[in-house]
Amino acid sequence: MSKRNSQASKSAARERLRQERERQAKRDKAKRQGIVAASIVVVLAAAGGIGYAVVQANKPGYWDGLKDAKVVAPAHTTGKDGTTVVIGKDSAKKTLKIYEDSRCPVCAQFEQTVGSTLHKDIDDGKYKFQYVGATFIDGHDNGEGSKNALSALGAALNVSPQAFLDYKSALYSAKWHPDEQTDKFKDDAYLIKVADTVPALKNNKQFQKAVQGGTYDAWAMAMSKTFDDNKDGVTGTPTFVMDGKQLNNGNPLLTVADYNKVVGAALKG
Repeated sequence: MSKRNSQASKSAARERLRQERERQAKRDKAKRQGIVAASIVVVLAAAGGIGYAVVQANKPGYWDGLKDAKVVAPAHTTGKDGTTVVIGKDSAKKTLKIYEDSRCPVCAQFEQTVGSTLHKDIDDGKYKFQYVGATFIDGHDNGEGSKNALSALGAALNVSPQAFLDYKSALYSAKWHPDEQTDKFKDDAYLIKVADTVPALKNNKQFQKAVQGGTYDAWAMAMSKTFDDNKDGVTGTPTFVMDGKQLNNGNPLLTVADYNKVVGAALKG
């Protein structure tokens, strides 16, 4: 092989090596650009996901969104948005106002021990009964049961005052009232199952439609606001008020004797 041929071969080899290095450099550059682009996409996606989560977190929940909604008030109510619920004979001179939360375990104890006495007193015309529904227990665990049960009580009240009283008793009963930590009342099917134990509500399609369709959901929120804004200084449940004065002073009145003593004194005052 001549020197010239040998030199040409070396030059050709060097040229091929140079071209290969250029191609490899381009491939490396493209790879780096791809990695950077992918990283940007991931970052943007993560940022977008965080942004979406923040937006969703800041959106009002279903129930909060009803605070300014049009209220459909149940029958047998008066006052703004139908939030005044008074049951009893017109001849009764005084009104016993009771503040309750449907998930409240002490309210359930009161209903189970004194509820029949309360109902008899209403029937006998000793006093009228005014109901004020609260939903503050839902705020303790981000629940919905207090609000949902209050809406269902509105549906029962729309049927009749007696249906309301009987349904409230059923919800508070030992058989159906859940532990405070268990938010069973958020389930429409459960509320309807309890309602089927009340004669006026059993298989009542109008009642069931109202519960499942949320007819009185906005009313429940309006009623809850009357508790939050009450002028009687009430902060917990159950609380009993007559003539603008709290009667129980922290005592839940869980015996008929205690209840009759306290309420009897208020009726005389």
